[in-house]
Amino acid sequence: MKFLSFLHQTGSSFGAVVGDTVIDLGARHPGLSDLRDAIRANKLGELAREAERADSDFSLADIEYLPTVPNPEKIICIGVNYANRNKEYKDGSDLPEYPSVFMRTRESLVGHRQLIMDPPESDQLDYEGEIAIVIGKEGRRIAEADVGKHIAGLTIMNEGSLRDFLRHAKFNVTQGKNFEKSGALGPWLVSTDELDPLGELQVITRVNGEERQNDVTSNLMFPFRYLVSYLSTFYRLRPGDIIATGTPNGAGARFDPPKYLVDGDVVEVEVPGIGILCNTVRTETV
Repeated sequence: MKFLSFLHQTGSSFGAVVGDTVIDLGARHPGLSDLRDAIRANKLGELAREAERADSDFSLADIEYLPTVPNPEKIICIGVNYANRNKEYKDGSDLPEYPSVFMRTRESLVGHRQLIMDPPESDQLDYEGEIAIVIGKEGRRIAEADVGKHIAGLTIMNEGSLRDFLRHAKFNVTQGKNFEKSGALGPWLVSTDELDPLGELQVITRVNGEERQNDVTSNLMFPFRYLVSYLSTFYRLRPGDIIATGTPNGAGARFDPPKYLVDGDVVEVEVPGIGILCNTVRTETV
């Protein structure tokens, strides 16, 4: 089942997608405040069965998409995780022993079809298409064999980055990863009854219809099972937490000359089995 967070005339809510319609589960379950609350209560299976029998409330065309989980406790991001991208750096480095990890804030992400803002402080806004894991069950020191029990489903992220701000400090990339509304998360969560989150998946990024990134998760240096287990060594992973699993080669910075995003560009990140996250870039005015 596909679950999403959204705005409608009646306010913010969460629901299930059936065809091109939305079942407003928030209105039906006032005791659940949002999608994270539903995940925390272990209600997704029950809600999916209810949605299959329910009459639709409105069309997808009538809603404004919010980030899949608008209020995660943690947004954890993995850098340089596809082996082809490690080679793309052309620095002769060996494959890393452990993953690179950094964090994003909620305010840095918008929903599907919402505007991504290109800030005036930089002319190096870049795209990074990624598959994102949504944690479904709390855990610490999770064994790799048990990882599947802790995943609620998958969504898609455009992990937008300001390349020059990534280089402002020697040992971190936080500045370039956290400009307000510089990335996106959506359009929805696909739960594990519909998609095997640990099977092979493909991620494709297009800018104005031109394919820029295309790779499969069998090329990950650190697969999903390892990532969840490793991160749970030091984090207590909680329902609704987001793990962005890395982007393939083909980001704009790697072209000669670079192909950074500008006003009016349309970025699509597609993961077959999940859908397409689509956003337009807009120059931010101050």
